This record gives sequence, C-alpha cells and structure tokens, in this order.
Amino acid sequence: MTTMTRAWRALGVIALVVVILYLLWSVRTVALPIILGVFLTTLLLPPARWLRSRGMGRGLATTVVCLGGLLLGGAFIALLVPPTVSGIAQLRDSVGDAMDQLHNVAISVGLDDTTLNNMVTQAREYLTKQGEQIATGALSGAKVAGEILVGAVLAAILAIYFVHGGDRLFAWIVDLLPVRVRPRVRDGGHVIFDVVGRYIRGVALVGLVDGFFIGLALWVLKVPIALPLAVLTFIGAFLPVVGAFLAGLLAAAVAFAAHGWVVALIVVGVTIAVQQIEGHVLAPQIYGRALELPGAVILVAIALGSVLAGITGAFLAAPVTSAIVALIRNRQENTAQVTAAPV
Repeated sequence: MTTMTRAWRALGVIALVVVILYLLWSVRTVALPIILGVFLTTLLLPPARWLRSRGMGRGLATTVVCLGGLLLGGAFIALLVPPTVSGIAQLRDSVGDAMDQLHNVAISVGLDDTTLNNMVTQAREYLTKQGEQIATGALSGAKVAGEILVGAVLAAILAIYFVHGGDRLFAWIVDLLPVRVRPRVRDGGHVIFDVVGRYIRGVALVGLVDGFFIGLALWVLKVPIALPLAVLTFIGAFLPVVGAFLAGLLAAAVAFAAHGWVVALIVVGVTIAVQQIEGHVLAPQIYGRALELPGAVILVAIALGSVLAGITGAFLAAPVTSAIVALIRNRQENTAQVTAAPV
C-alpha cells in the first residue's frame, strides 16, 4: 500500500468521524446522555467486573456498584453544599476590602477618582443589562435545566444497563452488521471503549490529586470556599490544559478578594507547582497512551469543540480526539502485521 493510499484512507476515516459527530450533534438531546452513560460505565464497570470475578452474579454486582456510586455522589453533595454557602457569605464580606485595594493600586498608577468612578458606573450598567437579559431568559433557562435533569437521569439509567449487559448489547449490534465488517467493528469498539475508559479514569485520578493538594493549600491559607474551589479544580481536569488554568485563576482571584496579594501569589505558586508535578510525573504514568497527544493538538481540539458544540464540545474534544488517534494507530498496526505476516 502506497503512502498516498494510506493518506487518503486516513482522510476518509476522519471525514466519516466528522459526519458521525455531526449526526450525533443533530440528535444531541439523546446522544449526549448516551455518551455520558458510557463515561459513567467506564468508572463503574471495573469494580463490577471485579465482583463478578469473585463469584457474584451480574445483577447483584451491578446493584452493589451502582448503589455505592449513588451513596458516594450523595455524600459528596452533602459535604460540598454547607461550606459553599458559608464560604460565599465570608467572601461577600471580603469583596469590599478587595475593591479598596484595587482602588489604591489604580490611584498609584495614575488613574484619578473621576476616571475610576466612570469605570465603576459603566461596569454597573453592563451588569444591569446582563441581569435584565438573564431575567428575560429565565423561562429558557428553566427549560435547559429541565433538559439537563432529564439527560442526567437518562445517563444514569443507561449506565446501569451498560454495566449489567453492555457487552451483550454490543455483541447484538455487531451481529446485525454484514459478516465481513464485524471483526473491524468489534475491534474498533473495544479500542474506543478501552481508550475512553483509561482517559476518564486517568483524568478523574489526576483531578482528584490536583483538587486535594490545591484544596489543602487553600484550607491552610484560610481562603473562603476552599472545598468548592477544590471540586472545581477536579472538574477542570476534564478540560486538559485550559481547565487547570481557569480553576487556578479563579482560586487566585478568591484568595485576593479574601486576603490580598500575598496570599493570592502563594495560591498561584502552589497551583503552578501542582500542575508541574502532574504534567511531568503523575499524568504520564496514569494516562499512558490514553492521551498521548501534543498539547497543541489538545488546544486545537478543545477550540474546535467549543466552536462547534459549546462547553459540551470542549469537554468531549479530548476523549473524542484520543479515540480517533487510537483507531488510526490500531489500523496502522493491523496493516503492518498483515504486511509482515509470511505468505
């Protein structure tokens, strides 16, 4: 097979993936819960398989794992809400001091009170307009919230079904296809599930480590809403490169509002240190080939995902790109094996 033929085949695979993604986005109300259900399955299936290997039946193993996940999620929410409420109240009291510090800094660089007052007035007018738009869009927001709730419930139900009998469902779907394409589809499905599973579990573990150490630093420094900021750091791990930066920036802003420049700079230093340890030590060991992509490729994928599908596309960009690269590599490896095999 010539290099030109391989290039055209690779372009054909990419075009097919783009068409599939476009079709899925056209029916995103149903497709997104299915994708989220698969993501949840990658987290729940390993312990369920472990229980099955110890002699437990499918139904009981699925029940134990899903109930454990539900209890863990409920405890997580119960642990998160009270400190968030009290932390926001504490932060509100600190905003005035932060504004006074910013006022003094602005005066020190040459801005007079008149200019500052005009800037504050313009900011208030902008926020007022945004508030009016939010108020007029309340009905639309309620509709979106309802769709999110329904999608989350559907994703949870699908995850339970996939954990219990996802392998049987996949085998049934493969059997509906022509015989000659079944091996390729079966092999591709296993590759995608394996890569996405290692990606989701790896990101969750990396985010847990980042959130723990950054949250610990915020707690030691007595920064308000330290626990919610730690959780936001964990969530930011699912948006590689960009998420960590945004979470650290928000943590530094909260630290500045509460305790001033010194504590904010300490938070920035801790965040950078944790991210460096993650990027050079932890992540390569955990991800392996699940996310063996250059940073520039990840940034471009996230940018394209955000343009095409908003925040949902940004979160899905990295795993989708990883799955595409894994399929191309698997195809190349299979081709190389066939070529090298003796006739």
